[in-house]
Amino acid sequence: MSAINNFMYNVLVGINSVVGNYGVAIILFTLLIRLVCMPFDYRSRKGMRKMSAIQPKLNEIQKKYANDKQKLQQKQAELMRKEGYNPLSGCLPLLLTWPLMIAMFYAMRSIANEQTAMQAFRYLAGETQIITSAEKFLWVKNIWMTDSLFTPAVPTAQALDLLTADVWQKAYELLSESQLQAVTQSIAAVSETALDFGAEAYKASVQSIVTALGQMPAYVEAVQAVPGWSGLNFFLFSITLYQQYNGLLLLPVLAGVAQVLQYKYNPQMNDQQNQAVGGQASGMGNFMKYFFPILSVFWCLTSNAGFAVYWVSSTVIMWVQSVVITKILEKKDEKKAQSVSGEGSVK
Repeated sequence: MSAINNFMYNVLVGINSVVGNYGVAIILFTLLIRLVCMPFDYRSRKGMRKMSAIQPKLNEIQKKYANDKQKLQQKQAELMRKEGYNPLSGCLPLLLTWPLMIAMFYAMRSIANEQTAMQAFRYLAGETQIITSAEKFLWVKNIWMTDSLFTPAVPTAQALDLLTADVWQKAYELLSESQLQAVTQSIAAVSETALDFGAEAYKASVQSIVTALGQMPAYVEAVQAVPGWSGLNFFLFSITLYQQYNGLLLLPVLAGVAQVLQYKYNPQMNDQQNQAVGGQASGMGNFMKYFFPILSVFWCLTSNAGFAVYWVSSTVIMWVQSVVITKILEKKDEKKAQSVSGEGSVK
């Protein structure tokens, strides 16, 4: 898996090197992956459409042989052979794309983690403008932090504590000689121990980094809360409104809206999925119609803006792809029906 992970990582970095902005790069990266997966999506939708067509016949068989399981299975197998339907044709094509999607998430997560660590080091190096044009996207000031009024535009202590030792080590090795010297001086001011990102010592090093950041005026200013808006309890959450907030909460909202619109204006795929399992999932489908948009908002509220950009763009692209695939399949069905009708008239 590491080979494909590294390949996807390099593809995303390469796209960014061309466009110069990670937000745009993530959208293009998502579009590229969806295009690669489109043949698999097509075969899956074709299989679900076929299952939807033969579902009424299967329902009749199930009613007729409800008390004879052996006969039921025999008749179902005969019908599927007659109709040329493979039970795996609906889900197997999508399963084949999973390694690609996992590698895609790995690539985005790896870059986000490395950039977050680098931003911390750049503050320790004495830099004041650590967020470049590559990290800014539309209204979001730092794509590696959450698009939210309640998140600062710079890495928080909580975000830094989540980074693993290998991420810190890789970012540390990317520092220039002058940056290394400045970082070493900043750490020496708060700790007598040098940075060590080995498995046993890196937690202590991260704590030293967080402590040193608290001594950097530019960083302290960047994480200042709006007076009277620090640590407010809101239901089960504690929120803080920051003076230099990272975003306007638009991406999480767009993620939920995109999911709602997908269900509302492209119900064919959802109906076929329910019918493909004998209609038994209709209740679950109705539940997911409301639950999944809420879940999408939650995911984007608890992830960096880069992930939210991916989630919104992926939902929109999949929506468009679904419409296109449906149109193609409908035209094929129409041509097949006309062909059958023509043969009947000749006879």
